[in-house]
Amino acid sequence: MKLVIGITGSTGAIYGVRMLETLKKLNVETHLIMSEWGEKCISMETEYTSDYVKSLATHTSDEKNMAASVSSGTHRIDGMVVAPCSMKTLSAIANGYDDTLVSRAASVTIKESRKLVLMVRETPLSAIHLENMLKLSRIGVIILPPVTEFYTKPKSIDDMVNHGVGKCLDQFDIEHNLYPRWGTF
Repeated sequence: MKLVIGITGSTGAIYGVRMLETLKKLNVETHLIMSEWGEKCISMETEYTSDYVKSLATHTSDEKNMAASVSSGTHRIDGMVVAPCSMKTLSAIANGYDDTLVSRAASVTIKESRKLVLMVRETPLSAIHLENMLKLSRIGVIILPPVTEFYTKPKSIDDMVNHGVGKCLDQFDIEHNLYPRWGTF
């Protein structure tokens, strides 16, 4: 399995970090693209450095490198996750405005009919946000806001983050033990 992971400038950078940590442990090949604000959110919200996050990925590309391999449909991947996905990135993807490598790679993922999962982060949601999500959902993009579940009685922020990441991995049928399944606790 080969996945592109985008980390953009929205609160919740830990979702992208945990995604990469988990995929590395599962030996899934990853190609990381971090936006400028994605990198800033990592340093503002976590104890991690962008160098640490980059070390988790199999490959990395600068968000400004529009000639990177993942900007072409001929580069074979199984899908892409943007975690977290800012409303700016959501808008760029929904409107085909490929101004960064994250939005370009997402557009390529869509045009090649590959799975795209967006962990959108914003509240409250405006009509514009909802319309962009609806537009993408109608063409098969998975809109997966990291909504906390409480039926497993999470005991920590890590439990809540793991659940969100696990829900993304479920979209790709990647086996994991990040959270207990309904009926198993």
